[in-house]
Amino acid sequence: MSLGVIGGLVLLGLVLAWRGWRRAALAALVLALGTLWVVGYRPVPQRMLDGLQAGFSTEASGAWAPRNAIVLLGAGTTRVPDGTVEPSFYAFGRIARAAAVYQACRTSGDDCKLLVSGGDAVHSGRAEALVYGDLLARMGVPRGDLILESRSLSTWQNAQFSRPLLATYHPQKIVLVTSGMHMRRALLYFGHFGIHPDAVRSDLLRARQGWLPSSWNAMVFDLALHEYIGQLQFLVYNLTGKNPPPLPPLSLAPPPAQSSASVPAPASTAAIH
Repeated sequence: MSLGVIGGLVLLGLVLAWRGWRRAALAALVLALGTLWVVGYRPVPQRMLDGLQAGFSTEASGAWAPRNAIVLLGAGTTRVPDGTVEPSFYAFGRIARAAAVYQACRTSGDDCKLLVSGGDAVHSGRAEALVYGDLLARMGVPRGDLILESRSLSTWQNAQFSRPLLATYHPQKIVLVTSGMHMRRALLYFGHFGIHPDAVRSDLLRARQGWLPSSWNAMVFDLALHEYIGQLQFLVYNLTGKNPPPLPPLSLAPPPAQSSASVPAPASTAAIH
């Protein structure tokens, strides 16, 4: 996005210069160089990342409970030349971290479920939850401990559709696994649906040092900006009533004696973020 803006400003400057509007052309080119400096050098992108990622650990905090739910958020899939569908480049860190957290939970001897949330948002032909679930099973997570939520197409729906599945399982501890940069927005959305998990980040994104502007830093800037816009959108939607009312906190009390381990299908969608 940012490189597109820079290219557009340069093109505008050239057109203005061709038309003989030299001052306007110079202003457009200066603005393009200023934008390139902001997004391409390390300080601004790194400051934005620090505001998103600071304070999150790669391990679950506190002791495990008798019943635990680890929620893994999807990060896309990709269709490879042979026609199969694999996790995207961005997803492997989340999957590996969720598997590690699950194994740590199982080592405690307590009951652990891994809820994988993600539909086919990129239209690859197979839902993220199904693709990730297959990989997690090959990594040693028993199929019986996997809960697959395969309808959500956004972080908002990740939270919305995870709530009924978690309510049925009756966890006494919930852990949310996603990218460090994505965590604050995910916690906002999950909190709106009454889910207040421990946060475990899968990765830590950093901007690069260098004498010249970097396309990597421009990409990082765009990713961070998307997260800040998502948080702002959430607040605006709350103020304008576009979001449904927040749900009460999900109970973390032990399940009633008659509760079943079965998991129902998620409810239908409402607002989409």
